[in-house]
Amino acid sequence: MKPPKQKKARQLEEKQTQLHNPHRPIIKDLLWFSFVTTFFKILLIPAYHSTDFEVHRNWLALTHTLPLSQWYTDETSPWTLDYPPFFAYFEQFLSFFASLVDPTITDLYDGLNYKALSVIIFQRLIQWVSLRDFVGFIGALQRGNDLIGGFVFAILLCFKHLFAVAGPVYFVYLLRHYCRGGILRGFSKLVTMGVVVVGVFVAAYGPFAYHGQVICLFLLACHIIILAVTLIPEIVAILSGLCHAYWAPNFWVFYILSDKLLAFVLAKFGFHIQAPTASFTGGLVGDSSPFAILPTITPSVTFAVVLLAISPCLVKAWRNPQPKMIIRWVAYAYSCGFLFGWHVHEKASLHFVVPLAVVAVESIEDARHYFILSIVSSYSLFPLLYEAQEYPIKVVLLLLHIALMWYGFSSQFSERVESDKRRTSVSIVTGWMEKSYLFGFVVVEIWGQFLHPFLLGDKLPFLPLMMMSFYCALGMMYSWIWQLRCIVRSH
Repeated sequence: MKPPKQKKARQLEEKQTQLHNPHRPIIKDLLWFSFVTTFFKILLIPAYHSTDFEVHRNWLALTHTLPLSQWYTDETSPWTLDYPPFFAYFEQFLSFFASLVDPTITDLYDGLNYKALSVIIFQRLIQWVSLRDFVGFIGALQRGNDLIGGFVFAILLCFKHLFAVAGPVYFVYLLRHYCRGGILRGFSKLVTMGVVVVGVFVAAYGPFAYHGQVICLFLLACHIIILAVTLIPEIVAILSGLCHAYWAPNFWVFYILSDKLLAFVLAKFGFHIQAPTASFTGGLVGDSSPFAILPTITPSVTFAVVLLAISPCLVKAWRNPQPKMIIRWVAYAYSCGFLFGWHVHEKASLHFVVPLAVVAVESIEDARHYFILSIVSSYSLFPLLYEAQEYPIKVVLLLLHIALMWYGFSSQFSERVESDKRRTSVSIVTGWMEKSYLFGFVVVEIWGQFLHPFLLGDKLPFLPLMMMSFYCALGMMYSWIWQLRCIVRSH
């Protein structure tokens, strides 16, 4: 019989071996977190909701009322259907239950701008589907189930084109990892994967092509183009400006502020600086140039920057396609799309924060990186909940999230000191720069919520949001650099 000390050491070793196993199940690890998330979402049902609720209510109504041939052409509401077909089918499926809850929800005409409590509750309960499917895709690839991963990713693309930014990484990885084994074997695997992917697209777009839906075929063409070049996450975003009305914390925040600073300095030196026709400081979005000094940024420029940023990841995936790295590569691709993409929404940070949560338990360095990134991402969403009664809720939830991360990571990576039989906790935040940066969030929040209204009143109303965007963008850039360094140094 083994001594207790050796037995405990053996258990600790087995735990660490299981932790670093790249083929461990991922979905099971996230079931508990999904349950907790669902619990909080139910509690927050009465909270603020955006115009997205009316958008999806209208999609429920038109898919429930109209024949399939009219889904993409109906203009009863300004919120026309612009998501890929599988999402439309999903809306039709949900519309059956919505009509049972409240028939007005699925009434195409009488349901316009319908805001009854039944709508809010029903919409709240169906919001958390897509990210779970996304984690399922990367989980299949990490376990080496390439064909299943390709199948799920094709389905995701036919649900939301937001996922297309990872298309190049997915294509290169599967080409090198799945389609290997010689010319004949590799070609047969390529054909198999092609049949699976094409089959998914035929199932999605075939019924619309049968009904002569030219617009849907156009969407398919745009879908393929976006998949190939990862230009932007939204087709309709081309018609909008570089940034969203609330600037997402990405690289373009620095570009915009640099333009404003240069214009101010040059004007002080006597140069005549023509005011731009579109103002970012006023929170406006448009297709006219908002820049006074620096060159105008176009969608083609953001495409080139995103592709250039993703290229180191593509090189790594080509040279050494490792399943254990696929989550990092996909997360990095979405980080590039968020930081350098066109008209990025602040909520898009979830597409790389969620997969990085999976790898955060693999090492203390990953945990420290995720700890900061998760705080940055969560805090950057604060402006979306702007009503006074929601302020204590979002602050308490963020503090609770920080406390749980700190406790969880500290327990996960604590070291057993056998000599004195005590447990020494590993510090999650070590450097003075990280500590100073995290403390800065308190300063930014105090200024925006208390000092700015007290000292400036209604003057410079854009300043608090601009400070939040700028400060969170610093953290996002740090995360991007950290991920890039990790990928480049990987073997």
